[in-house]
Amino acid sequence: MLSSKPAFHTLSFMLCTIFVSALSGASINDHNESTSIQGVAEGRYNGGVSWGNGRSIRQVNSGRSSSLILAADRTHRKDPSDSFNYYTGGWNISNEHYMYSVAFTGAPLFIIATVWFVGFGLTLLLIWLCYCCCKRRSNAYSPSAYILSLLFLSIFTIAAIIGSVVLYTGLENFHNSTKGTLDFVVSQAGSTVGKLINVSDVLDTAKITGVAQIFLPEDVKKNIDKVDDTINSSVNTLDTETRKNKKDILHVIDLVRQILIIIAALMLFLAVLGFFLSVSGPESLVYILVIIGWILIAATLILSSVFVLLHNVVEDTCVAMDEWAKNPKVHTTLDDIIPCVDPKAAQETLSQSKEVTFEMVVVVNRIINNVANANMPTGAPTSYNQSGPLVPNLCSPFNSNNKDKKCAEDEVEFGNAPEVWKKYVCTVGADNVCTTVGRLTPDLYNQMNGAVKVSGGLYQYGPFLTDLLDCTFLRSTFNTIHDHHCPDLELFSKWVYIGLVLISAFVCLSIIFWVLHSRERSHRKYTKLAGP
Repeated sequence: MLSSKPAFHTLSFMLCTIFVSALSGASINDHNESTSIQGVAEGRYNGGVSWGNGRSIRQVNSGRSSSLILAADRTHRKDPSDSFNYYTGGWNISNEHYMYSVAFTGAPLFIIATVWFVGFGLTLLLIWLCYCCCKRRSNAYSPSAYILSLLFLSIFTIAAIIGSVVLYTGLENFHNSTKGTLDFVVSQAGSTVGKLINVSDVLDTAKITGVAQIFLPEDVKKNIDKVDDTINSSVNTLDTETRKNKKDILHVIDLVRQILIIIAALMLFLAVLGFFLSVSGPESLVYILVIIGWILIAATLILSSVFVLLHNVVEDTCVAMDEWAKNPKVHTTLDDIIPCVDPKAAQETLSQSKEVTFEMVVVVNRIINNVANANMPTGAPTSYNQSGPLVPNLCSPFNSNNKDKKCAEDEVEFGNAPEVWKKYVCTVGADNVCTTVGRLTPDLYNQMNGAVKVSGGLYQYGPFLTDLLDCTFLRSTFNTIHDHHCPDLELFSKWVYIGLVLISAFVCLSIIFWVLHSRERSHRKYTKLAGP
């Protein structure tokens, strides 16, 4: 039986795993110093195996078990909570040292933002003090300084505009890629829900399906009821939680998108307005814009550090999903976070579907052997004048112990049974007795077909249940996300923080030349007025 909690973990994790660990940050370096490693959490590495894509993994055997460190290459980072030693436990959002190590890598841009805010603030204060205390001010005009300041101001303003375009383009594409990834995961969840509902429906149909008033044993029907309850609970939880998680994640992403759009618009407006004011506006307004820009640049740099973390946590998670999917036999931290399905519960569901399939075949073959193929004397309760060649038995793909078995040569399989049995149907009169050669009445034939649909349907969903049991379904989904969705998520999240850094840097430089050019313009005006 598929327990509701593991079933929720299976699909809801794919909705939130890319973003949940962003709370803890990620590496600012796309290529770390370490060699790709696979080992135990203690960080002891024993031999490596090279991968064709340049990554390598190292695996350590501990007793009888082996453990794989996920995304070891990317997560080999300094951990401030461990005396700045390198963290070697790999991708693990439940490990506080992983969280500290990735959070610490966001420090560079945050420190730059702090230095800018404090340093430029002190500079503004110093300039103001000098302005107030110095009684004599030089009004010397330099034509070359005037032209160069205007030239650099124009260049940096254009560069800030380009940075805004990069930011906006990356932001929109990142938002669309995120939404596409979530839509894919929801569709996978919907596919799983649909198949589980179909399994439940087939099991319900099996309870009321019989041939010649022979039905499944009562104990089998009771087991079906238990499985139905568990499946329905899993379906409701999986569908509800998956959609809820998608909604919550999109809400956060939309909020971040709106904030960044506002920041980008303000910075762009600030750069353009500052350019025009420094060229032709009052000097006092330029200084007001300088103060506004001072604050906005600090905020933009902080947002840049956050998006660096988001970009790298996306890459960490994508690498972790890929390595987990490619190493199904090795234990990883993902196995602790997302047990694909409760093994005992899933095995019971799979066993129950096999049991129902077997029992339904038993019902059909019982009617074939004891009624249709029996040469009953006229007047017997089960006689309807059946005659002619014997009807072949239906093949059961399982033994009574639910082990797979091969069909005998004289048995028919689920796929062709209706077509084969159709040749044995006789024509009946008003009393439902055969008037032509044949061993199956149309009514009996239809009942047997109904039983085949039930048993064949359950057999058809066997591989699906097996995939849920051994994580094949989830691994396939992770592979698709890694191959088709991760590249865009990684690329466009990088565009966002690059755009933010560009805007911050060039608006910062623009501010300096606002002041310089505004002063040169003021000196030029004074020189003209004071001239002969």
